[in-house]
Amino acid sequence: MQEDRRLAVLRAIVEDYVATEEPVGSKALVERHGLNVSPATIRNDMAALEDEGYLAQPHTSAGRVPTDKGYRLFVDRLTTVKPMSSAERRAIATFLDGAVDLDDVVHRSVRVLSQLTRQVAVVQYPTLSRSTVRHIEIVALTPSRLLVVLILSTGRVEQRLVELGEELGDDDLAALRSRVNLAATGEQIAQAAVALHDLLAGDQPAPAATTAVVDVLVEAMSDHRSDERIAVGGTANLARFGDSFDSAVRPLLEALEEQVVLLKLLGEATSGGAVTVRIGAEGPYQELSSTSVVATGYGPDDALASLGIVGPTRMDYPSTMAAVRAVARYVSRILDEG
Repeated sequence: MQEDRRLAVLRAIVEDYVATEEPVGSKALVERHGLNVSPATIRNDMAALEDEGYLAQPHTSAGRVPTDKGYRLFVDRLTTVKPMSSAERRAIATFLDGAVDLDDVVHRSVRVLSQLTRQVAVVQYPTLSRSTVRHIEIVALTPSRLLVVLILSTGRVEQRLVELGEELGDDDLAALRSRVNLAATGEQIAQAAVALHDLLAGDQPAPAATTAVVDVLVEAMSDHRSDERIAVGGTANLARFGDSFDSAVRPLLEALEEQVVLLKLLGEATSGGAVTVRIGAEGPYQELSSTSVVATGYGPDDALASLGIVGPTRMDYPSTMAAVRAVARYVSRILDEG
């Protein structure tokens, strides 16, 4: 009973401090949260939580504020992630369903996530190496010039022009299109490249058109430039934290300019809808110890990339976790249907 009550006191202090940014006293807890015990009992519980490192007292005779350890316990003991309202869910669906391509999906995701959480949103572009080949299209622009289109499970589309030394007939073009799709469709990038190379193996030299098309497809599959691309939105939200977050704003602004730093902040993409929360010093950078990161993986199958938010440790964790999870699910669905 005592442990449950102290957890309830900690939860109430976290909620009030997030809402008001003011140290929370015992009288306020009794008035706002109906804990059904005396202020003296609450004070004893607060003192015990402070002794255990879950609370801190900024000034003598002031109320308490949560420590990183207190936030950690609060997040770990969440029985449910706060559900999103139907209006919020509709807003996400309406906004994201209008996306026309992968770039649009990523940038819309950043915007809606930063608006929902009022934090800085970070979305990693889908990782090429984890994607699969959805379809390969080969179009004859002229009898000796082909447009090769590679469509991946991430929604990424790669286009390459192929100049042939000789003309290619319609029947040969159809046969080539069928062969490359049979070899690569449904395969992960690495396996698809191997399968395409196998088309060139054998005792007889492969036709020049097959060699040219396979070469450009393998080159497109090995282009990893997008694996470290990041989209960021909502930087202006940092301004609302004022002096209390000032010491962390400058290093965070600097971090937002470094793609590698942001990728490390987000961490490895996690599948299965799991949302990870790293609070304060739990993160990889000591200079960002006043910030927390809430992130998850997204993608139609196994997690392809990560998305999440970066903000002060004093944040509404239940709502933020719900928003991050909801946006990731919608993006995964869009990519799966693309």
